[in-house]
Amino acid sequence: MFLREEGHEGGVWSAIGTPVAGRCCRSHPWQGPGNWCPVRGWGWCFLISDSPDLTPDRAGVGDSMPVGMATGWGSLLQDEQQLEELARQAVDRALAEGVLLRTSQAPSSSHVVSYAPFTLFPSPVPSALLEQAYAVQADFNLLVDAVSQNAVFLEQTLSSTIKRDSFTARLFDIHKQVLKEGIAQTVFLGLNRSDYMFQCNPDGTTALKQIEINTISASFGGLASRTPAVHRHVLSVLGKTKEAAKILSNNPSKGLAMGIAKAWELYGSANAQVLLIAQEKERNIFDQRAIENELLARNIHVIRRRFEDVSEKGSLDQDRRLFMDGQEVAVVYFRDGYMPGHYSLQNWEARLLLERSCAVKCPDIATQLAGTKKVQQELSRAGMLESLLPGQPEAVARLRATFAGLYSLDLGEEGDQAITKAIAAPSCFVLKPQREGGGNNLYGEEMVQALERLRDSEERASYILMEKIEPEPFRNCLLRPGSPARVIQCISELGIFGVYVREGKTLVMNKHVGHLLRTKAIEHADGGVAAGVAVLDNPYPV
Repeated sequence: MFLREEGHEGGVWSAIGTPVAGRCCRSHPWQGPGNWCPVRGWGWCFLISDSPDLTPDRAGVGDSMPVGMATGWGSLLQDEQQLEELARQAVDRALAEGVLLRTSQAPSSSHVVSYAPFTLFPSPVPSALLEQAYAVQADFNLLVDAVSQNAVFLEQTLSSTIKRDSFTARLFDIHKQVLKEGIAQTVFLGLNRSDYMFQCNPDGTTALKQIEINTISASFGGLASRTPAVHRHVLSVLGKTKEAAKILSNNPSKGLAMGIAKAWELYGSANAQVLLIAQEKERNIFDQRAIENELLARNIHVIRRRFEDVSEKGSLDQDRRLFMDGQEVAVVYFRDGYMPGHYSLQNWEARLLLERSCAVKCPDIATQLAGTKKVQQELSRAGMLESLLPGQPEAVARLRATFAGLYSLDLGEEGDQAITKAIAAPSCFVLKPQREGGGNNLYGEEMVQALERLRDSEERASYILMEKIEPEPFRNCLLRPGSPARVIQCISELGIFGVYVREGKTLVMNKHVGHLLRTKAIEHADGGVAAGVAVLDNPYPV
């Protein structure tokens, strides 16, 4: 099933190198039964499929265990018929749990729905890296909030980008207009998701490396709340109740709703509503409904409207309070507005109206700009974190430990050196534009051609260069509607959801609220679930 770009999840994946057969992390020979790695302590996940090119012999199942010594359910998967039955049960449980999407044929209707693609088994995630990702999320919340309040940093950082990137320029124009008029809102809400992959180092160790942080419309918190029950069910069917108990409880939708509710409360109008800016064709509506339902349980009502509706029926009073259809709005929650194609001239006018209001925007325009790739690259410069988070050396150290190599492509010697380095070793880098939604990055020869074209152009400032992360592949079975179960080599991306609420200069909430694991085949360089590439998953701590 291939999904449109509606429902932004970030989905920026790093391509990986081809693994050397029989070695872990391309450096350590497998040892012992189950192809166990002496450094990492677990092997590849080899499953069974009825696909003719993935028979047990050709897939290597006879010599391996699903996640090596860590899981122990590999021997139960030698039976293809059992795998097919497991897949049927898993799909039925996913449907029963509400792991749902609208269909591509009727993206505006819930009359016919299907299950969201997911893995048959949970995928291995190093426990230490999972804990590290959770531990650093509050720091990333603080950092995003600090950047959003630093108008000088944003202007200096984006000055070259906005000359050549019209979308970022339009966002920045609204930012300047709001600053000139005076920011009306006094309560600020951030619902972020920081995404990582697990770098496999030459010595066999793994490291948590950030792909990006999503500051607008970070999706799949709702569906991620429903997938643990599916994998617990699969393992329980296999009689693996102890392993099933290791599937972490996860309810991001409740935590995200908690942040919205706190912002609504601080706004201070009991009759005001939450306005969710939605796309007309939204396949991922059930993900959004999970948050809406959590809010309704708190007696906070949500209205869904498009930018076009805001343009036609939205208004501000003399105090810049926002009204929609005559009803006061306390919080504006964007699930649209993160890509150029989401904006017509009318929609840009609607966005400006919303930003000028005193309603709590999630995100406000400055926070959306704080999530751009150019800001991410500038934050990696020596001393930058210290200047934005003074007196917090522990937080700075935790943040910096997750950074991959990031390089400016602005005109000048620094940018020239980065381009030369990338052209000389294209397999080591990713070229990233200032875009969200997945499927935008350039790799390999395509990246080289783009850099050759951009070498002498100011347009290169609208991109950044990033070191390519090299995770260790494993095998899992991907389940998609209308497609046979596929057993393939996979990689995963871990996202941690964070929530913060600030009133004036006082931070009143700052916490992590859950995780999202997405898994995809290694042949796909870029793209997430909404782009039709990755599937939903759960971490199995190892």
